[in-house]
Amino acid sequence: MTPPHNTSRRTILAALGALPIGAAAGAFANDSHAQPSTSKVLVAYFSRTGNTRVIARQIQRARNADLFEILPVTPYPEDYEQTVAQSQRERDSNFEPALQDRVTNISHYDTVFLGFPIWSQTAPPVIRSFLSAHDLTGKTLIPFITHGGYGLGNSLSVVARHAPGARVADKALSMEADQERRTLDQVTKWLQGK
Repeated sequence: MTPPHNTSRRTILAALGALPIGAAAGAFANDSHAQPSTSKVLVAYFSRTGNTRVIARQIQRARNADLFEILPVTPYPEDYEQTVAQSQRERDSNFEPALQDRVTNISHYDTVFLGFPIWSQTAPPVIRSFLSAHDLTGKTLIPFITHGGYGLGNSLSVVARHAPGARVADKALSMEADQERRTLDQVTKWLQGK
């Protein structure tokens, strides 16, 4: 099925992320009403635009893992530039925003896939919050990261520093996914000619 011409990429990604997948994955880690899960693998992720969410759900299906979306109590602004400015302030002050929820049974998991976008050349502040709030000692921590073309920055050292007892995988999945920035730049250039 072809989406209508005016359907945004963000809408399509959000719809893909909303597909029911819980039956194949067992209980969701952050669903307090779910039955206890038998999976020893958790996919925890933060995604603003949906890019990281799509990857998280693919890993979740492939590994028959539980899924946990990392969300701050106060959502980040919808406006891209406002989010960039806020993330830079939070990075510079080492701010760790409060989380909406925690993985109550984190000790159950042996492996945690951790997904996030790069913000201001590092992991978003909410990722530091997640790592600080959960004891990952003895667990294998496997990052998967999206970025806007600038690479990983210091995100892996931030992950290692905030999860000192975890075995952080040597190689993270790193994918360029900068459509939002590219779109804004193209529209700005187009508007300058009007």
